[in-house]
Amino acid sequence: MAENLVIVESPSKSKTIEKYLGKDYKVVSSKGHIRDLATTGKYGLGVDVEHDFEPNYTWIKGKKKLVSDLKKEAKNANKIYLATDPDREGEAISWHLKDSLGIKDKDYERVLFHEITKDKVLDAFKHPRKIDEDLVHSQETRRILDRIIGFRLSKLMQSKTGGTSAGRVQSVALKLIVDREREIASFIPEEYWTITAKFSNFDAELFQHQHKKIEVKSEEEADQVLASLSDTYTLENIESKVKNKKGKVPFITSTLQQEASTKLGFTAKKTMSVAQKLYEGIDIGKETVGLITYMRTDSIRLSDEYVNSAKEYITKEYGKDYVGSIKVSKKKENVQDAHEAIRPTSVLRTPKEVKAHLTPDEYKLYRLIYFRALASLMADAKVNQTTAIFNNNDYQFKTTGQVLVFDGYLKVYADYESSEDKVLPDFKENIYVTTDVEKKQHFTSPPSRYTEAKLIKEMEELGIGRPSTYATIISNIKDRGYVEMEDKKFVPTKTGFEVTDKLQEFFSGIINVEYTRDMENDLDEIASHHKDSLTILRDFYQKFEPIVQKAFGEMVKNAPEETGEVCPECGSPLVKRTGRYGEFVACSNYPECKYIKKEAKELKEIMECPECHEGKVVERKTKKGKVFYGCSRYPKCKFALWDKPIPEFCPVCNHVFVEKNGVKTCSNPDCPTQKDT
Repeated sequence: MAENLVIVESPSKSKTIEKYLGKDYKVVSSKGHIRDLATTGKYGLGVDVEHDFEPNYTWIKGKKKLVSDLKKEAKNANKIYLATDPDREGEAISWHLKDSLGIKDKDYERVLFHEITKDKVLDAFKHPRKIDEDLVHSQETRRILDRIIGFRLSKLMQSKTGGTSAGRVQSVALKLIVDREREIASFIPEEYWTITAKFSNFDAELFQHQHKKIEVKSEEEADQVLASLSDTYTLENIESKVKNKKGKVPFITSTLQQEASTKLGFTAKKTMSVAQKLYEGIDIGKETVGLITYMRTDSIRLSDEYVNSAKEYITKEYGKDYVGSIKVSKKKENVQDAHEAIRPTSVLRTPKEVKAHLTPDEYKLYRLIYFRALASLMADAKVNQTTAIFNNNDYQFKTTGQVLVFDGYLKVYADYESSEDKVLPDFKENIYVTTDVEKKQHFTSPPSRYTEAKLIKEMEELGIGRPSTYATIISNIKDRGYVEMEDKKFVPTKTGFEVTDKLQEFFSGIINVEYTRDMENDLDEIASHHKDSLTILRDFYQKFEPIVQKAFGEMVKNAPEETGEVCPECGSPLVKRTGRYGEFVACSNYPECKYIKKEAKELKEIMECPECHEGKVVERKTKKGKVFYGCSRYPKCKFALWDKPIPEFCPVCNHVFVEKNGVKTCSNPDCPTQKDT
């Protein structure tokens, strides 16, 4: 029996850490959260809104046996170390473990691993502490707010629109996309012209008239300029100077997601998934070790240990001229600075050295992180920039060139950030003769749609959400059918517009950037013990709930679009509806008639299993070729539909109808139709 029990979140991390600690320690995993808010009580919130917002926690599905096993382990241990992730959510998980397992204060310590390497793990045990109650209260308040807003607004959207969910940050992110689409639709392009003088070995563009900025708005104006020009241009001024091209700061969560999106084509969700594996530990042959520091951070700080080792490495590999100073950026609001920037755990574990032990995606992301951190400690690149200005009848033309004279940080980061040379002639003469003058029509462009990278950057700059939540937010608005992707850009769907407009009709004072940002500030204030969570919850609910009640009573439900067909069962018009898995056609006479037009082939992986709620219902065949529909998790889940070739779907949420005591009901317990059926 091990004297010391260590509880971490991840099973893969537990194996790595147990190797470091030795036989006196047993490391087990909670596999993430073990409890969450129940769906009982008023509105199914799992929160007693009438008695100081007391939360009612319940075991997460499938975790009851795990908790029972953890209790046994905890009972037999002399000392328990709660080593969940080093952030607010991890702090909350540790608190839930302590509370659920009945661990006394004297019997536990809280340890934090910012990187999974042997020396850092062992060092963490030298600096234990107790659970930070303020961080727990902050995270608990966030969860309660998100539950109240999410459940109340989601039920409202399900009953009044084709949407299925809404959320505190999710709906603001969707509004950004919808607002941008409307900007694009209402944009009126403006005409402008450029005039370029072409010479034998360079071009120069018109930018001034009588040394004042000139804008050419029409072809007529362009022709007037051309008519005023001669073939000869006088060199009026030439200036060359060396400019520094500054490197980037190391990655934080949001910038890693942005750069991985633009440079590697990764979604935010994929980036975080791959980064999690790199953090938790990779078997690199001689050892299992975490290759990067914790990937949920908003700080660009680097440890002295890493800075010193990296500078020593840079000097050895590239020379002392390549060593730079630590990059700094403007201090942003809400930066928690709880741990370092994302960096390799050792500068000596180069991408080339570990490549053989990584998947292609792991290698790509590790290489990006490694060289970004290294580049942040390297000298600026230097470019020699030359600007030449030519005069022709009081019209000034400009040409600019640059040559890289010192690559600096680009020595390692050139694959991710280009610096192309544009070489100009020596300009030894005063007079130059043009070979042609080109006029070209242009039109101003509307603002571009958001890519994942741009949306993440916008949310970060606006201060809404947290970097660790961006991937989930983006997944939600995609999965709910609120947006589609065109050329890797977000385009709101009809449902996305509808949900946004209905929310703004009643909740514009809550579903907006300012309110959401202020709420993040309040949560930070709770974490720093400057504000009381109960006061914040009361103030919020007193404002929010009356608006919800009003919206349920006054929000007009949009009539579904008719298809022009009639229901084969009752003769009523068929209409388009939107469910959890997209658009479908159903009878307008619901709930009296529950006809839904479905083709059998459309059933492949389109609905959630009504028994386990984890798998998908897929088409299957018996050994004799008989078709039936069963859960994709078989044999773990044995749900099957035999009696009908096509199951009946709920027209509101698109879950399958099930029969209980001779009565058909929707299998989704949260569906509003439960009351109807």
